[in-house]
Amino acid sequence: MSALGQLGAGTGPAPELHKPRKSWLPYLLLLPGGLWLVVFFAVPAIQLFATSLYDPSGSLENGYVMTWHFANYSDAVQEYLPHFGRSIGYAAITTAISLLVGYPLAYAIAVKGGRWKNVLLICVIAPFFTSFLIRTLAWKVILSDGGWVVSTLNWLHVPLPDGRLLATTPAVIAGLVYNFLPFMVLPLYASLEKLDPRLVEAAGDLYARPVARFTRVILPLSMPGVVAGTLLTFIPAAGDYINAQLLGTNRQYMIGNVIQSKFLRVGDYPAAAALSFTLMAAILVLVFVYVRRAGTDEVL
Repeated sequence: MSALGQLGAGTGPAPELHKPRKSWLPYLLLLPGGLWLVVFFAVPAIQLFATSLYDPSGSLENGYVMTWHFANYSDAVQEYLPHFGRSIGYAAITTAISLLVGYPLAYAIAVKGGRWKNVLLICVIAPFFTSFLIRTLAWKVILSDGGWVVSTLNWLHVPLPDGRLLATTPAVIAGLVYNFLPFMVLPLYASLEKLDPRLVEAAGDLYARPVARFTRVILPLSMPGVVAGTLLTFIPAAGDYINAQLLGTNRQYMIGNVIQSKFLRVGDYPAAAALSFTLMAAILVLVFVYVRRAGTDEVL
């Protein structure tokens, strides 16, 4: 018998490999978050959807009856379509301005901040130390007819709509930009802070102009922050109602103002729930299309 045969005969059957035991620890760690989502998101969302199908002829005094009235959706959209368009338009403008303002700021903090990075980041998030409502009320004072902003613009002979800033569309958008700008800056900073400066230097060594370095190197590598920042800015801005209520008039009211009025003042719960679900669906569709077209998989 050959040495190879003796070796095979002596070793016997190969031992069976033990399969690793299935660990339940990851699922246990996810359990608290899952329960939180079920109790505070899934259950209220289901209840809200059920409310949107109540008989619209009901009232708070006589109660509502489930009649599976899907016409609540078409009626709500037809009646308040301008408010939907205004909300999406304001949110898109707010996101664009926040990106134009926030990108240079995030780049300056990440690349040029040096030892002052932490201080500059605290300055960015400092407005969060104050209530959202108080910050918006402060803008109402700043943009008032007797405030320094209007006085300065009048001194510079800058034309203003109706001779004022408060209760106008620019005032509402200014409030939205101010309140949601940190949501744009922080994700951009997180992406730009990880940027390898040697890549930019290499582009310069290859005689790339500053514009080419930005469009071909810096911007593609920071696209995860751009996508995250635009989503974190656009979604809450589309559903906001505080800025339009305090800085605008009923001509600037967004769909959030209508929903708030239907729920808390009019008591028309079916219409308010239908408007809420329609807004969520519209935002989900827009976000899905945006992520598919500007997703980070294509630029990394």
